[in-house]
Amino acid sequence: MGIRVYRILLAAEKYKRKIICRTYSTAPEANKSLGSIELLGQKYPTDDWTNITPKIISKLGKNLHVTKNHPLSHVRQCIVNHFYRTYSNRVGNPLFSVYDNLRPIVTTAQNFDSLLVPPDHPSRKKSDCYFVNQETLLRAHTTAHQAELIAMGLDNFLVIGDVYRRDEIDSTHYPVFHQVDGVRLCTTEEVFQNVKDSNKLSIFEHRGVESADKQACHSLESVKIMEHDLKQALVGLAQSLFGKDIKYRWVDQYFPFTHPSWELEVFFNNNWLEVLGCGIIRQEILQKAGTVDRIGWAFGLGLERLAMCLYSIPDIRLFWSTDPGFLNQFITDDVNKAITYKPVSIYPQCYNDISFWLPQDTPYCSNDFYDLVREIGGDMVEQIMLIDEFVHPKTKKASHCYKIVYRHMEKVLSQEEVNQIHKQIEKAAAEQLNIVIR
Repeated sequence: MGIRVYRILLAAEKYKRKIICRTYSTAPEANKSLGSIELLGQKYPTDDWTNITPKIISKLGKNLHVTKNHPLSHVRQCIVNHFYRTYSNRVGNPLFSVYDNLRPIVTTAQNFDSLLVPPDHPSRKKSDCYFVNQETLLRAHTTAHQAELIAMGLDNFLVIGDVYRRDEIDSTHYPVFHQVDGVRLCTTEEVFQNVKDSNKLSIFEHRGVESADKQACHSLESVKIMEHDLKQALVGLAQSLFGKDIKYRWVDQYFPFTHPSWELEVFFNNNWLEVLGCGIIRQEILQKAGTVDRIGWAFGLGLERLAMCLYSIPDIRLFWSTDPGFLNQFITDDVNKAITYKPVSIYPQCYNDISFWLPQDTPYCSNDFYDLVREIGGDMVEQIMLIDEFVHPKTKKASHCYKIVYRHMEKVLSQEEVNQIHKQIEKAAAEQLNIVIR
């Protein structure tokens, strides 16, 4: 469950309406002609679905979330510490186990099927994900590991790691980000342990009816107790991160893999900020994983979103910076220490526009263009904005005009440097996307 968090599938629905995408992606295909690609020391066959780029491959194995003194690692540890404190057994040992080194290369069955994502869901498209081949991709959310860990017999766990999604380009979006996914499963005895005459109660209801409050197979009593446990734990997490007096609210939501489902928002810097998504796990997921006697809840959140708020980090690209001026600000033995990021320097932006006619005989998708720009411009590209669309009244040919904002995080860019990069982008776009520069 992941924000991009546990929001990935919902965001895909919204994003489908937002971008201009005629059909499936035609992104440049890395090493496809070789018939295989090597990722993290293992070779994978390539096919017509392969759209992973060298720039994305270079991010594999960086593991920022477990890098000492990295801001993402600090937030990760704060979350782990909260669940260690909140849930422990009779002798004081933590109930939750943590998995923060699982390989990010998963199957489509793990990423979609195990979570009941419909076959026609837009999140499955090449325009949204980085595919190694038709059956394998870079995980789009850490929830991809949920079913396999449940099948191993785990009842309480956190999965933390890097996830990959083709997306727009601005200060809050990056094709690689990090998520935390949490799961808690309980037996009938555990659910009703504080209820008198609990032997008369059950977590399941035969011939039940699904409603806004519960799944058909669950008893209302069990769902309400699990909901209380879930919300209490997550409000406690928000308070440990943002402060005891933080204002919060719950918003009803929809996810394919939980019901009922909610998003937690906190009032931060005079705005309501979405922190995470959560809900009662669809019982079908548990049954397919071999768990038939438990009910469960799950949540997902994004580390970058939290870290940007907690440390006042203005640009998501900074998390990938190797500049000591950035990294040294987070050297501390206390992960709860209040740190406010201080910009080392403010470098000016450079702007260039690019206009082109869209191909008429082959599909075009904005995410393909974004990936191509990232591949050539790298982290010097701060933002891409679609600023104009035009359809010729006679030829019916469509054109796009994008404004590309360039700004290096560690030095001043000259307009000459930017112009050279821009020309490379124009040339590559014409060759690889079959567009005609205007």
